[in-house]
Amino acid sequence: METFALAAISLIIAVSIWIRKKKGPVHVAFSIVCFSLFVQKSGAFFSGYFPGGIWKAVHYTGMLSIAPGLVFFSRHLTGSAELIPRRAFLLVSIGSILVMASFLSGFAADFILLERVPEIWTGLVVLYCGAMLLLYVKRESNETDRKRMVYILIACGVTAVVGTTEFLGRFGIPSFYDMVIAGLLYFILIVITHTELPELYELMARGLLELILILFTTLVFLITVGIFRKGMLPPVNTILVAALIIVVSLEPIKMILKKIFDHFFPESPELSASIYGFDKELEKEKSALLDEMATGLAHEIRNPLGAIKGAAQYLREDGIAGDGARFLNVIIEEVDRLNAVVSQFLNYAKPYTPNVRPHDINQIIQKAVAIIRASRPSDRIMIETDLPPGLPQANVDPEQMIQVILNIAFNAIDAMPEGGVLSLRTFRIGSDTGDAIGLMIRDTGKGMRNEDLKNIFKPFFTTKERGVGLGLSICQRIVRQHGGVIRVKSIPDQGTIFFIRLGISP
Repeated sequence: METFALAAISLIIAVSIWIRKKKGPVHVAFSIVCFSLFVQKSGAFFSGYFPGGIWKAVHYTGMLSIAPGLVFFSRHLTGSAELIPRRAFLLVSIGSILVMASFLSGFAADFILLERVPEIWTGLVVLYCGAMLLLYVKRESNETDRKRMVYILIACGVTAVVGTTEFLGRFGIPSFYDMVIAGLLYFILIVITHTELPELYELMARGLLELILILFTTLVFLITVGIFRKGMLPPVNTILVAALIIVVSLEPIKMILKKIFDHFFPESPELSASIYGFDKELEKEKSALLDEMATGLAHEIRNPLGAIKGAAQYLREDGIAGDGARFLNVIIEEVDRLNAVVSQFLNYAKPYTPNVRPHDINQIIQKAVAIIRASRPSDRIMIETDLPPGLPQANVDPEQMIQVILNIAFNAIDAMPEGGVLSLRTFRIGSDTGDAIGLMIRDTGKGMRNEDLKNIFKPFFTTKERGVGLGLSICQRIVRQHGGVIRVKSIPDQGTIFFIRLGISP
């Protein structure tokens, strides 16, 4: 049963990759590995029910195709033709073909020792790929790529350790090694499809969530069958495997159904969404209502504010001195501040479609840094930039991205009243596909508490005494309109880091 489950999950993962809109060479290579594993496990499963040479041949074909698939996948995963050259893929492919030819010709059947050659050959290739990944980790300077490889190596190591216990099946102890391999495939899928790589604890939390869903599905099935069926219940491990297949296949099936519904019902694209998807429509309606209210409210506020400021300026120019002049200055300053609040509110409430075009993100950052320097921050603030040349162009609206950078940078400066370092760094994300650019803005200020981090992007939330609380909300909206992601990490008394991921031009 576990063999069948691994075959099904391998096929599901391969199909889920192929129906993705955006997939790079590393995704295609991984889908080939998964499909090869599906062929191998299918042959192994059906050969137990239909004895004969055909299913055994299918089993060995799948096994021997895994070896070149792993080399092909590792080559694109590292993006290094130096570590894994093309000739390595060709040599492994030729070796697999020769081993397969010996089995199809019946030559290997005459020698008992040769029956284990496919397993030994595949195992050697797995060790080779693992060694190349380990060497890549030692050489790679990009933190995100190195972390991606470390995650995969840890998962492969755990799988290898579990694999050493497979011999316990000879003593009647059930082996769940195939299920561990299925978990490894799913883990690698998450790692390679998330260019903004989650932390390891986030990946573990996601795995725990999937496990809870599997156990819940199993429990519901047992309760339902126990109520309506008399007699012996199916084995628990069989139900667990079925629940695993159901949970893993939910997302691919939803993607396939959505494509079908979108094709036959193009005017009703939400047919494939869940009932909770209607919340999005409500959010759109509320956003439109907020825009309409904001425009009218701003007009009604700005008119009297303009009159108040004009009257205060007239009285100040009329020669009022002493406390009267000081109070008039306070009135003018507060009117200007309220005008700024209204402007920020309009920027947040009014929907805006960015004029996205390919731009050099480094040039945009340099313009923003020039504006920051022109604002003359404290002499104790040091601004550092790390803008490597040769980055691909990003699909952005330059004016809006400058606004994002300035909002975050000025917040960082405010967080360093006693001085510090403001750092801006760009880098490429995902050397295997090259489909994103990262921007990191870091300060060495007072940082934020975990309670504040949860609300940092909420409108009107601020930790400043005279802050409005809309700057970061606007930043988040702009980045999302660009199809990007913005995240923040902070440690009290050590500083804050804002991370922005943006797509690149094709």
